[in-house]
Amino acid sequence: MAAIYRAIIRRADKFVPPKMQPFWNHPAGPKTVFFWAPCFKWGLVIAGLGDLARPAEKLSASQSSALAATGLIWSRYSLVIIPKNWNLFGVNVFVATTGLYQLSRIYKHEKQKSKALKET
Repeated sequence: MAAIYRAIIRRADKFVPPKMQPFWNHPAGPKTVFFWAPCFKWGLVIAGLGDLARPAEKLSASQSSALAATGLIWSRYSLVIIPKNWNLFGVNVFVATTGLYQLSRIYKHEKQKSKALKET
């Protein structure tokens, strides 16, 4: 599989404009997994945004906690590694934000539910 990928990259090298060469050849650029893994991780952000339409009682606190924690951990890691991977940083900030926002929705829902139980 790696041989196929390298062949595709060698062929694509010929079509990259000179102004795009620094980005193309960057240690965290499109020639590396350091570029593509964060690109695919945007799917988690899209799924989290899709959950905004879901009622709070249907949200999973453990899933939202896991997303928030991994987003925070990997955001920090992306700034420590060399080369700094700003693509990885950006996606993980959004993963953490969506996870934390969903957790806040769950918390508010649970608080309202317990308040309603106390009133009855």
